[in-house]
Amino acid sequence: MTTAHQDISRVTSAKLFEKAKKFFPGGVNSPVRAFKSVYGTPLFIERGDQAYVWDADGNKFIDFCCSWGPLILGHNNGAIREAVAAQLDKGLSFGAPTRLENELAELILSNNSYIEKIRFVSSGTEAVMSAIRLARGYTKRDKIVKFEGCYHGHSDSLLVKAGSGLVTFGETSSAGVPQSFAEETIVIALDDKKAVEEVFLRFPNQIAAVIIEGIPANNGLLLQDKAYMAFLRTMTEKHGSLLIFDEVITGFRVGFQGAAHHYGIKPDIITYGKIIGGGMPVGAYGASKEIMAHISPDGGVYQAGTLSGNPIAMVAGIATLSQLASPGFYEKQEQTTKAFVQTLKSYIADKHYDVQIFTVGSIFWFAFTTQQRISRADQIDPQSMEKYKVMHRALLNQGVYFGPSGYEVGFISSAHTNEDLETTIQAIKQALDIVFQ
Repeated sequence: MTTAHQDISRVTSAKLFEKAKKFFPGGVNSPVRAFKSVYGTPLFIERGDQAYVWDADGNKFIDFCCSWGPLILGHNNGAIREAVAAQLDKGLSFGAPTRLENELAELILSNNSYIEKIRFVSSGTEAVMSAIRLARGYTKRDKIVKFEGCYHGHSDSLLVKAGSGLVTFGETSSAGVPQSFAEETIVIALDDKKAVEEVFLRFPNQIAAVIIEGIPANNGLLLQDKAYMAFLRTMTEKHGSLLIFDEVITGFRVGFQGAAHHYGIKPDIITYGKIIGGGMPVGAYGASKEIMAHISPDGGVYQAGTLSGNPIAMVAGIATLSQLASPGFYEKQEQTTKAFVQTLKSYIADKHYDVQIFTVGSIFWFAFTTQQRISRADQIDPQSMEKYKVMHRALLNQGVYFGPSGYEVGFISSAHTNEDLETTIQAIKQALDIVFQ
């Protein structure tokens, strides 16, 4: 392990990145991988096992990115690997039904009291896109309300940011998205009841759905009060709109029944992703039998996918969720995460550093601020990201890998040992000392 002041070698990763720029826009196949918010070039990963990844230069890291969340069991989990290997001998894809789809659906639905039917897709973005179409088809309304600071994938109607004012039509946040699409999406601030009330007052009988991340975790960890979430449920019911929980991150991460169970609130539609594929590309959306009856071929809302229910993703999901359904799994994860965070909080308090750590389940987030609570995107100081940039570099140099942006959350997996976490605690302490020196 190098010292925090000595940069690890990224020569091979840098060469691979330069070559990648010849093939891919920005040298990456997803912009979040580009390392533009931190120092150096992206790490090109060669392999992963348990709580660790190794890059092309042979550097070993304790991984808290966990493939952006889905690897709740760590890398190269034995049961998942064996299930996938067994299926490889039978075939990769059929474009036809398999019993594996039934098995994974039954495993989910028999342990989830918030949905009655489910439809598998191939990504979280596809799940949310389909849920929005379903909400519009079911309500026969067009407008969607979303919240600033919540990310729901890159479909056109949701790549929208807030305009000026309390309640405004959104503005496109990506080139290539027609303004007419944005005008069907209303973007308001989180944790603002007045804005929600005004939305329904200004657009009576026009709002198909209100969509919110179950626990917003794509733009920092913006924890919402249960009373506010219950308020959203009440308002949508009152005005005949649907409430959609985007649980692509929180589903099967904060508990088997996700944020819906965490709050004790039943949304109309829930979207899932990441974890249910055990590391393979997959997504899903679910709702009551009544609402799901509107999906083709039963109903008039069309949604299809050639690789939906792919057998490799299904066996990986079955192997993953079977382990997550074991008694005490989530309680242990939460206890481990709370202990990890509390140790760091004590050090931060002793040093009087201006940094907070927010946590829920096995998710945590560092915010360089004196604010005790952050529930809205506009409460995050963009200048604070410079401190995260320094911390990220110092952690890499000590063999600890966090997501390459201060807006990203961290994840603890069941593969992280007490030794891994203690090593990480010491590395974070040193990194914070560098940040605040």
